[in-house]
Amino acid sequence: MNGKKDYYELLGVGRNAGEEEIKKAYRKLALQHHPDRNPGDKRAEEAFKEISEAYSVLSDPQKRAQYDQFGHAAFGDGGPFAGGFDFSGGFEDVFGDIFGEFFGGGTRRRGRGRGEDLRYNLTLKFEEAVAGVEKKIKIPRHGPCETCRGTGAKAGTAPQQCPTCRGRGQVSFQQGFFSVSRTCSQCQGQGTIIKEPCAACGGAGRVRNMHTLSVKIPAGVDNGSRLKLRGEGETGPAGGVPGDLFVVIQVEPHPIFVRDHLDIICDVPISFVQAALGAEIDVPTLDGKVKMKIPPGTQSGKVFRMKNKGVKDVQGYQQGDQHVRVIVETPTRLSAKQKELLKEFAQAGGEEANPLSKGFFDKMKELFG
Repeated sequence: MNGKKDYYELLGVGRNAGEEEIKKAYRKLALQHHPDRNPGDKRAEEAFKEISEAYSVLSDPQKRAQYDQFGHAAFGDGGPFAGGFDFSGGFEDVFGDIFGEFFGGGTRRRGRGRGEDLRYNLTLKFEEAVAGVEKKIKIPRHGPCETCRGTGAKAGTAPQQCPTCRGRGQVSFQQGFFSVSRTCSQCQGQGTIIKEPCAACGGAGRVRNMHTLSVKIPAGVDNGSRLKLRGEGETGPAGGVPGDLFVVIQVEPHPIFVRDHLDIICDVPISFVQAALGAEIDVPTLDGKVKMKIPPGTQSGKVFRMKNKGVKDVQGYQQGDQHVRVIVETPTRLSAKQKELLKEFAQAGGEEANPLSKGFFDKMKELFG
């Protein structure tokens, strides 16, 4: 192989490596050995050239196929790719990321910056989250400066073309065998400079103030629900595109209801007499009180399902159920007469009156004798 290292070994990948794996390996090594990170290091510079050469071959399907068949001979005298390597193409997507890390986004095109996204935590009552509500919120954010109308320049003046980059927002320089562009440090990529800044905004073109916004909360939102309001974030610098506002929902707990996705769970206490003899009780729902029948002999913890009494989803396509769990309440502070009656009841009761107890104690006898 004419003393040259194997291209696959140089990049640390197998011979069956895919395109993305090769690109990832090259990017990692290029960042490690790039001359800008190793100034004056000849070994790093040589390693950078070797891995770049390897990538130029292995990233090209045709060259890679020839290399797999003939090795380095494919690029020697008489080979199908004699004459060296063309580094002008095939590297743009990889080096766009690499130089972006070195130079703060060097190969990105100049443009008015996008404003930052904002987050607002909005606390709702349980009922508001279920039914939907419209809320007015106040958010501190930057808006266009009214004095200079967002230009950043003093009244009667205007931004001027940057003399360093001549309005392009980028400057180019030679980096080894590459021509690299990076953001102009004088105008920060804007292409213009302000010699006489606006006194109100200091040349920024925007000022910070409180902004009142009306937000419509759809029915069915829950804890952690996030609403995106496009264009309601920070104004971009120099009149750039504004960011977005994300409203994150927090729901206060309810004194009676517990929400489980679209279902509602509600514990309702009933008396011993109601559980034993059966009854019709009032049950709270999201729509108000409704009547529910308790059959005789109902045990504590029994759950009754009330269909379509839960929460509607945000799209309004589905609705959950309400699950009513009855809790049989043991009486306290009994009078002497009540105690006597309960004793008579206990004496009169038999196995048929307490089937759960009979079954439980029968199982205990089988286990423990």
